[in-house]
Amino acid sequence: MIEVLVVDDDVRVARVNTAYVAKVPGFHVAAQAHSAAEALHWLQTLPRLDLVLMDHYLPDETGLAVVREMRRRGHQTDVIMVTAARDVSTVQAAMRQGALQYLVKPFGFAGLRAKLEAYAQLRRTLDGGGEAEQAEVDRIFGALSAPSEPALPKGHSPTTAELVRRSLMNADDPLSAQEIAERTGVSRQTAQRYLKLLERTGRARLTLKYGDAGRPEHRYVWATRA
Repeated sequence: MIEVLVVDDDVRVARVNTAYVAKVPGFHVAAQAHSAAEALHWLQTLPRLDLVLMDHYLPDETGLAVVREMRRRGHQTDVIMVTAARDVSTVQAAMRQGALQYLVKPFGFAGLRAKLEAYAQLRRTLDGGGEAEQAEVDRIFGALSAPSEPALPKGHSPTTAELVRRSLMNADDPLSAQEIAERTGVSRQTAQRYLKLLERTGRARLTLKYGDAGRPEHRYVWATRA
């Protein structure tokens, strides 16, 4: 099994990512961390860690600072950045510090699964050992080029998608489009459009609330809690 540390400042997001990892054969989440200090604690105390899914925005330090400290301490654990940070300077810094993959939020199970499966393929390739001809080198680097999750449809904003996604994930109960609109500051029509997108991609589940009369109210719940 590939032992994974999930690092995210949002407890609910960490739980969702943990659930996603658990659905991919060959992977096991050894621990969750919600701060840089927790991440370094688990890296120091767990007997084995193969992979860290690293958020960048942590309450006490950045994810990249954690990666730098990991390397300073001699930890060679592989890192996949899983973050809403999309500025080119952060992506470039992640590359220079040895992150194997970079997955931008928001994403669904398919996006993370592709990265994890590519990582597993890379490990299988490297486990063969020995010397590598150019073709083998190309296969090793090619193992990292997993297809990403499809981009948002035209006319959809990544920022708005992230707002709606987080509102739904942080809710204790199913929410209507109107309730999402009130929590995010977007219009009800916009909230409805993004909720339908989440439903189509399998990240949200539609439920119906029946009242005394009239049409049932459409309410949405994050798929991993449905």
